[in-house]
Amino acid sequence: MGRRALPKIDRTVDVSAHHLLLEELHPPFEQEKVFGRRAPLELEIGSGKGMFLLNASAKYPERDYLGVEAARKYAYFAANRLAVQGRHNAKIVSGDGIRFLHEFVCDRSVDAIHVYFPDPWWKERHRRRRVVQPSVVSDIQRALKPGGEFHFWTDVEEYFETAIDLIKENSSLVGPFPVAEPSTGDELDFRTHFERRMRLNGHPVFRSRFERIGE
Repeated sequence: MGRRALPKIDRTVDVSAHHLLLEELHPPFEQEKVFGRRAPLELEIGSGKGMFLLNASAKYPERDYLGVEAARKYAYFAANRLAVQGRHNAKIVSGDGIRFLHEFVCDRSVDAIHVYFPDPWWKERHRRRRVVQPSVVSDIQRALKPGGEFHFWTDVEEYFETAIDLIKENSSLVGPFPVAEPSTGDELDFRTHFERRMRLNGHPVFRSRFERIGE
């Protein structure tokens, strides 16, 4: 399923505190300068409309959430939602998430990394563009703190199985641990808009969680 048109937003809302441009940042990423504090930090690669950032930042105000989204209009939309709701513990970077992870994120600096429903790049010749690649898996392990978690969800079973094998072959992350399907009582029970669409239409979702163990 492709992306749907974005709802209209109020462009008079000041998103400057929530919308960051990758080309204007300089490595390394410094959490205290961006969030104004030192707190557990979670990174989402490919944030889409920002549902995960919006819901998680409300549920866990003691944690900081940083999303990275390549499509600028989606990043701006997500930032607008965060600004309207006054979520000071969530921000989004407009840019390439893989580049941000590799060039900006310091070793052992992140408590969790989330990748939800990335583009499966169906054609064989395009699969090198997938998010879960050996080099990215290496960066994920490097960036996670000991005890940190990597969450990977997709609706494509082949991608899920291939990603699991790549993670096992290219890291010492422990897993995959099964992730129970949450209820659908309200909006907070969905991680992303895409998950909501899949589940409400009766499509399966494949979920995994890995942990970085040791030093």
